[in-house]
Amino acid sequence: MSVGEAARSLLYNGYVRLPDDVQMAAWARSAATLASQVTQDKQARADWLRCAGTWFAGVDVLDNDASGAVGGTPLPDAALSMIEGLGWQPERWHRAQVSTVYPGYPQPREGESDVAARYRQRRDAAHVDGLLPVGPARHRVLAEPHSFILGIPLNPVPAQAGPLVVWQGSHRIMGDALRAALSRHPEHSWPNLDLTEAYRAARRTCFETCRRVCVPAQPGEATLLHRHLLHGMSPWDARLADTGGLGRMVAYFRPQFASLSEWIGADRHL
Repeated sequence: MSVGEAARSLLYNGYVRLPDDVQMAAWARSAATLASQVTQDKQARADWLRCAGTWFAGVDVLDNDASGAVGGTPLPDAALSMIEGLGWQPERWHRAQVSTVYPGYPQPREGESDVAARYRQRRDAAHVDGLLPVGPARHRVLAEPHSFILGIPLNPVPAQAGPLVVWQGSHRIMGDALRAALSRHPEHSWPNLDLTEAYRAARRTCFETCRRVCVPAQPGEATLLHRHLLHGMSPWDARLADTGGLGRMVAYFRPQFASLSEWIGADRHL
């Protein structure tokens, strides 16, 4: 699959799995060494372990540089070219998240309601990144205008070890619904606008009309997600043995646009 074909597939389906790449495998090896250290660090575990110890959220804990390189190993040209072609190239790369899921996931998250715990179990905690619940009422607001999500697996694990789950084509439904909700208000009000109703209605439509797809991947591969895509994490299959204590480690890059209007805007078609 060429870079252009992969980009067109992403814009249509909302995601694309990038094929095995020597450069990506080298990056994953370098990142895995640092990731395994940070997931065992006592303070990091105190800060980031969730769901009764079955998920290490690890936001911005990977020590990569502003180009995305880690340990002197750069991100692959193929991934960078595709992101640049889509008009999503960040000015600088933030420190990547190291999301690690362990056997037994999902257990209820600390402080979450029974309804939320059931949603995590039955619906894979499906969400659109950047729409954060705030305040006592947990209203959804557009707090983080991510430009894309690039997931890079760091260690080999079975496909049933809590893989990424996506709802194919859901980015179009979500994008249209949120664009309509935001367009009725002046842009300066968007950061505080309650999008809960529009978001939940669009999410229900996605569950009813979009195909749920598990997207397991191994080191050397990567997954690129559209910013509006509904996605989550499948439960760890209870029949699987442990993976040497490492769980399933994935590095996620989620750089942000400079403005909310870019987040809601149309994509560049190749």
